[in-house]
Amino acid sequence: MSDMSARLLTLLSLLQTPREWPGSELAGRLGVSPRTIRRDVDRLRELGYPVQATMGAVGGYRLAAGAAMPPLLLDDEEAVAIAVGLRTAAAHPVEGIDEASVRALAKLEQVLPSRLRHRVGALATATVPMLAGAEPPVDLRTLVVLAGAVANRERLRFAYRSGDGAETRRLTEPYRLVAAARRWYLLAFDDDRDDWRFFRADRIGDPHPTGVRFPARVPPEQDPAEFVAAKLYSSAPVYEVVATLRLPAGQAARRLGAAAGSVEPVDDHSCRVRGPADTLEWLASRLLMLGCEFEVHEPPELRAYLRALAARAARASSRERQ
Repeated sequence: MSDMSARLLTLLSLLQTPREWPGSELAGRLGVSPRTIRRDVDRLRELGYPVQATMGAVGGYRLAAGAAMPPLLLDDEEAVAIAVGLRTAAAHPVEGIDEASVRALAKLEQVLPSRLRHRVGALATATVPMLAGAEPPVDLRTLVVLAGAVANRERLRFAYRSGDGAETRRLTEPYRLVAAARRWYLLAFDDDRDDWRFFRADRIGDPHPTGVRFPARVPPEQDPAEFVAAKLYSSAPVYEVVATLRLPAGQAARRLGAAAGSVEPVDDHSCRVRGPADTLEWLASRLLMLGCEFEVHEPPELRAYLRALAARAARASSRERQ
């Protein structure tokens, strides 16, 4: 492959990212002059790729949606299949490919011809995924807009509904998307609050880039996922359970698995379990599913919750006999 051909493919790959690239930045990336970049852009246009150029201090080059497809040479059916697969992966986060799925989807939808975008959208509208749990769904169009703003380093304005239902408007500098526990979060610098914040994507409404770019900031942590996880855990209530199980320690450890915490034998037929959990519901259901007698020592909130649960179960069984 000639140097020019390799450079054109690299340039095309950069332009597929949903952002505007200043000519000077492209020239620095490819190690050529801005004049060469202008010539290469003209060559791409001659090949049918719709490269748009804007003037001014925040101007640059962008690959617009049109008839041209990426250099993978996908046919229509393959392009639709990949777009649908990426939407599925984005809606059902899989460790290691979650944010990459959204970035790839943003790139693909950037260059899909209108006829294919219509087919992908129609299929997504007609399909109802079977989700595990009752987590609120996230509009994939919102995720694509967020991913584009992150890639473009462009200020993003949106409506946000907090956990208590309060509605606010936010102006942010988006940094990363994080998928955790079947939810999506946007990590961003909140301009109004002059601090880093993270936002649940399902609570974000009407997101739109402002067209204003911002300089890169030093992130609060090297790993965005660790930062979001730490904030989530710090805001969630944590209970320390201490319970005696009428079950040998070895059997208890096997049944509890990764949630075993500390298991200490009391005698041949019972053991003492200690460990943290963030919800009483999870603690109660985990203990009840062990299939053995048990006694809860701590926390007192768990004992109260189990009493209420037992009373509810008793009333349900009583009604059934009547």
